[in-house]
Amino acid sequence: MTDDETAPAADTQPISLDLLVILRHPPHGSSWLREGVDVALVAAAFGQAVGLLFQGDGVFALVEGQGAGPLGQKGTHAQLAMLEMYDIERLWVSASALRARGLTLADLALPALALEADEIDHLVHAQPRTLLF
Repeated sequence: MTDDETAPAADTQPISLDLLVILRHPPHGSSWLREGVDVALVAAAFGQAVGLLFQGDGVFALVEGQGAGPLGQKGTHAQLAMLEMYDIERLWVSASALRARGLTLADLALPALALEADEIDHLVHAQPRTLLF
């Protein structure tokens, strides 16, 4: 390799999953987030490689210390705690969604990789199937 050549970065290749689930709704106020996580768990139970991308208000699902919502609506922490049991280990979060809500990766209960908009675009376009919730 000459001085003007550079080695390709090890992580430049997009990750291909069987299913990418994008979660854009907050954990309370609707059932969208819970249903998205349920779909991910079911797909993983059937041997599919699943990843989760949290965007918009969906990032609130990962915030540490959440409880039940108004009127006793179930939180999603119990579901999210099951991700590891189902081998769902690829979690991404929109970096701009975190910044817009005054959050950092340290505020999250689960380890996730923050992605900028162009990285999210590459991730989504590398997937054969993507579901939005």
